[in-house]
Amino acid sequence: MRDNLYPLKFHPIFKEKIWGGQKIKSILNKDFSPLPNCGETWEISGVEGNVSHVNGGSLDGKPLTELISSFKDELLGKKVYEQFGDEFPLLVKFIDANADLSVQVHPDDSLAQERHDSFGKTEMWYIFQADEGAQLVSGFNREIDPETYLKFLKEKRLLEILNYENAKAGDVFFLPAGRVHTIGKGLLLAEIQQTSDITYRIYDFDRIDKDGKPRELHTDQALEAIDYTHHSDYRTNYVCKRNQPISLVDCEYFTTNKLNCNQPVTRDYSTLDSFVIFVCFEGALTIKHEDKEYKFEKGDAILLPASIKKVELIPSPEFKVLEAYVPA
Repeated sequence: MRDNLYPLKFHPIFKEKIWGGQKIKSILNKDFSPLPNCGETWEISGVEGNVSHVNGGSLDGKPLTELISSFKDELLGKKVYEQFGDEFPLLVKFIDANADLSVQVHPDDSLAQERHDSFGKTEMWYIFQADEGAQLVSGFNREIDPETYLKFLKEKRLLEILNYENAKAGDVFFLPAGRVHTIGKGLLLAEIQQTSDITYRIYDFDRIDKDGKPRELHTDQALEAIDYTHHSDYRTNYVCKRNQPISLVDCEYFTTNKLNCNQPVTRDYSTLDSFVIFVCFEGALTIKHEDKEYKFEKGDAILLPASIKKVELIPSPEFKVLEAYVPA
């Protein structure tokens, strides 16, 4: 007899990075020792070699891949399971940039499939905390073409053509595959993305790794992956509201809403054929399903199985969460 599904929390997978800091511990209360720093914590992952394991309840210790094999569409949703099979389609991370990340780009589905037999990587960022003056890069600051881009890159003037954005808590940036980007020093954020770990590093500020060598660059691979389109606004604009969902991102890979609640709210997913992910970044909440209650707090990411169609979210005394799922 199988155990029943319930709101699932997982053990985080901590990643030391050359640019990582201490905010995963000091702000999100996650102990990543014995690592000296933590640049990323993978909260819900089905990536091979980095599969999340359940933390708590009757399914404690089970890997996400085993849950999918056992529960299939009960966990993922019928359409999601038909499309992705045993692969979990989203990856949820927290990222702490104690120094600038490399300037990079991710391939789209077509290029990633051709080169790596993988999904592409479209992603979004939600800024939790930002130091004074923190910035990030999203796209170019002018109309550009591959020849001009290469000229600036070879002349070590790439930063001149990148679009820098001042960033503060609550800011949202959507980054479709192909958009050149980097997270700047002093930012702590949540990243929701397609399940993919393919990154083409374009420029790394001439950094040296722990072995005294510069990190590998992927100039030729990136050239075909980059979307050179210039946009007038790279920031996602939204209006803050309380006790009702606020739409942040709606793309073919994921829909993400924000919930900022100081009173109980009921979420009805009866028309949704997908799992739901909650990422709590402020306060605490209780998820009530039927007669059972599950408590979560800042720094927790929760996977709500597709078979659970209605929950009540009870604040303690207030919470802010991201709500993400795969659209129909």
